[in-house]
Amino acid sequence: MDDGSASATQRLLTTLAAANENETGTDQTHTVSFDGLQVTRDADDTFTLTIDAADIAHAGLDADALESLLAGEESALESGGVAAYVTNWHYWQETVGGEGTARRAFLRWCEHAPLSNSLGTHTGVEAGNTGGEADGDEQGQDRTLPVPDRYAALQDGIDREWGQLCITARFADVDQPDGERVYDLWHVADAGTDIADLTVYDDPREAREIATYDEDGRYRPLKTAPTLETGWAFTGLSGEELVDAVGFFYPATIANWHREREGNLDVDHWAETADRQSGIYEVVSELPHDAVGWMAEACCVDSQCLRRREWEYEDGDELDADGGDGPFPCREPCSLVVAAARKWAIAESESERTYELELTPTERNQLEELIDAVADDRTDEIREADVNDGANRYRARYLRAKRFSDEGKLEMREQSESESGSESASEVESESG
Repeated sequence: MDDGSASATQRLLTTLAAANENETGTDQTHTVSFDGLQVTRDADDTFTLTIDAADIAHAGLDADALESLLAGEESALESGGVAAYVTNWHYWQETVGGEGTARRAFLRWCEHAPLSNSLGTHTGVEAGNTGGEADGDEQGQDRTLPVPDRYAALQDGIDREWGQLCITARFADVDQPDGERVYDLWHVADAGTDIADLTVYDDPREAREIATYDEDGRYRPLKTAPTLETGWAFTGLSGEELVDAVGFFYPATIANWHREREGNLDVDHWAETADRQSGIYEVVSELPHDAVGWMAEACCVDSQCLRRREWEYEDGDELDADGGDGPFPCREPCSLVVAAARKWAIAESESERTYELELTPTERNQLEELIDAVADDRTDEIREADVNDGANRYRARYLRAKRFSDEGKLEMREQSESESGSESASEVESESG
C-alpha cells in the first residue's frame, strides 16, 4: 500500500471514528457514502463495506479487517478496486471540499464525475450510490463516469472544453497514483500542439494578460468573445488554481453555470436593465422592441460571444433572435451591449428618409456583399486577386472611385416629403389598378 492510499484510508477511518464519538445513544450508526463507496459503522461497533458497482459487500467487519479491505493490495487503479474508491473519497472530501460550491461542481464536471443539484435533477448523485451506469446530464449532452472508469481515464487525462479553453484533468503521479488530480489548461486550437512549442505558465494570474489582447494585439473589451489568442499553456495546476485561471479568462462563467444548474440563475432582462441606466446611457430605455431583437442578433450569437443569452426583452416577452449554444449562460445585457444600445437608440430616434441613388444591379449586389463581409468579420480572408467577391478591396475601391464625390460622400439625392408622398400615392394607385 503506497503512502497516498494509506493516508486516505486512515483519514476515512478517522472520519468514521469521530462521527461515532459525536453520536449519542447505543443504537446509532454512521455512514460514509460517496461516489458508490459506502462504509457504515453499525450499532454493534462493526463495519459494513459496500460497493455495488464493483459487486463488493462485506458485513460484520472489525476495524482491522475494514482497514485491510480499504487499503487493498491491488493497485488503486485496478478496475473496481476498493482503494480507488477510498482515494477518490479522500481527494474530493479532504483536498477539494466545498460541497455545494461552484468550484467543486466545476472540477467534478472536468472529469465527468456525477453531479447533483438542488432541483433534484441529477447527473448521478454525488453522495450515494453512483457507481453504476453512466448517466446523461440535465441537457442530455454529457455522460458521467463511475470511479473505475474515471480512474482509468485520468491516467491519460480527461479533456473538456469550456469556450475556447481546453482543460485536461489527470493524476498528479501516474506511476503511483494516490487520487490527487492536477489540471492543464490551453487554447482548444493548441490541443494537438507539442507543449515545447507553447509558452508555459504556472501562475493563474498570468491568464489576465493573455485574455487582454487578441491574436493581432487588439484589446478585447468582451472577455467571452471567441477571439482568445493561442500559443500558451498552464500545466500542473491545482483545482483551486484552475478555477482561478478560468475565472481570469471568462469572469463569472463558472458561478453562473453553477447557479443555472442549481435553478437559481437570477436573470435581468433587457427592460429592467435599461430602466436602471442613468446619465448618457439613460436613452437606451427608448430603444424600440424590434431594435432590441436586432441588437441581440448582432451581438449575442455564438460567432460574437461564447455565452448563451438567457435574458429576453422582459420576463414572458421573448426575443426572436436565437440565444446561442454556449456552455455558460449570460444572465443580463453586458456593458458592451448597453454601450452599443446607446448608439442604436439615438439612431432609431431619427425619422426615416428616402434617398435616390444610381447603381447598377451588380453594384447593388456588391453593397450587400460588403456589409455581409464586415458583419461576419471575413474581410481579412478575401484575397486581393479574388475580384469575384464583392468585398474585394479593389472592387470596393473601384466603387468608391465611381460613386463617391471628391469629399468622400456617396452621391445620392434626398427626396423631399412631397416627392415621397407623391411616390407613395402613385404606388397605391398602381397597386389598386
